[in-house]
Amino acid sequence: MALDVEKIRKDFPILKTQMNGKQLVYLDSAATSQKPKQVINAISRYYKTYNANIHRAIYKISEEATEGYIDSKEKLAKFIHAKKGLEIIYVRNTTEAINLVSLSWGNDNIKQGDHILISKMEHHSNIVPWQMLAKKKGAMLDYIELTPSMHIDMEDYKRKLQSRPKIVAFTHASNVLGTINDAKLMTKLAHDAGAVVLVDGAQSVPHIPVNVQEIDCDFFALSSHKMLGPSGIGALYAKEAMLDAMNPLFGGGDMIRSVDLQQSTWNELPWKFEAGTQNIEGAIGLRAAVKYLKKLGMENVHEHEKTLTRYALQRLSEIDYVKVHGPGINDVEKRLGVISFTIQGVHPHDAAAVLDSEGVAIRSGHHCAMPLVRNIIGQPAVSRMSFYIYNREEEIDKAIDAVSKAKKMFSK
Repeated sequence: MALDVEKIRKDFPILKTQMNGKQLVYLDSAATSQKPKQVINAISRYYKTYNANIHRAIYKISEEATEGYIDSKEKLAKFIHAKKGLEIIYVRNTTEAINLVSLSWGNDNIKQGDHILISKMEHHSNIVPWQMLAKKKGAMLDYIELTPSMHIDMEDYKRKLQSRPKIVAFTHASNVLGTINDAKLMTKLAHDAGAVVLVDGAQSVPHIPVNVQEIDCDFFALSSHKMLGPSGIGALYAKEAMLDAMNPLFGGGDMIRSVDLQQSTWNELPWKFEAGTQNIEGAIGLRAAVKYLKKLGMENVHEHEKTLTRYALQRLSEIDYVKVHGPGINDVEKRLGVISFTIQGVHPHDAAAVLDSEGVAIRSGHHCAMPLVRNIIGQPAVSRMSFYIYNREEEIDKAIDAVSKAKKMFSK
């Protein structure tokens, strides 16, 4: 079923904004999505009518806040098909979720000489924590190569698995290339090799249907702000058995069962990983975002983005001075609405500035993926446009027109 984009756009107040005197064309949803009024209103209602701390009191508004916070976890668990809400740990973002695994599970399980395996298309969030852990433990950090078409090199992956890594961590979908990885197959191969698996789902959960039980990963990380929700909250999904065996990362209130002068015992799941007052309003907003996306249907979301991506790739392919980095138009079924490109003779930052002057918001830089952009793509930076449920083909046309303007300006 096609999305009613015009109806959807009415839910996003910011889309009425002008930027540099032009109607805003927002093509940077891979960095952060815009927020519908349903999310904004849910957070506002919390502050206006039942702002209170959770798990702390038995008065009415505290109970309502606690119920909303817990229900948020249940709704998110169902959205990604986790077995139970207790398998959802709220953190600040995907970065913190991956760090939690590295610092808790990794600290207890990675030993000197062990192998950690990740891919060369990872965001820094899924590189730096493993570098830090490997250095601390004397472990070896290995990288899976990419094919010329910017997919995971599965033959290289199978070879690297022969080193029997303790953990394999990879992105479900690249924030630079748009490539969607076969997380289910990669997880099975890793498990067959005896490895634990972490999947970075920051880019996938907002855009495609995700079923963590079907993937069978041990850990899955995501961020609220990329899926219509507020910033400052994200989630780590982990299998219950993994969480039971892990030590909490932070100590303090709410994560304890009892505290004596010399020792403490931990609370039950998921609370043993959530010390102190949490981002309650963030959870309330995320619940509203999940409800919004569920109503649209994630299959419909993905189909809409594929249509936009196919159109944009076709338009860009007609321009001989533009090079797209990532899977091409024949691979639209296996990619997100994320298109990185370079304009011959124009620095990506200059291109972004020209598009900004035309009211078009795109991203330029290394996109927190320096090894990929600089070593694999071979550029110091790239321009990136990314689409979501509120984008239209005519907005892509405006972006293409601005690309042409940038080329003319810097060719003089």
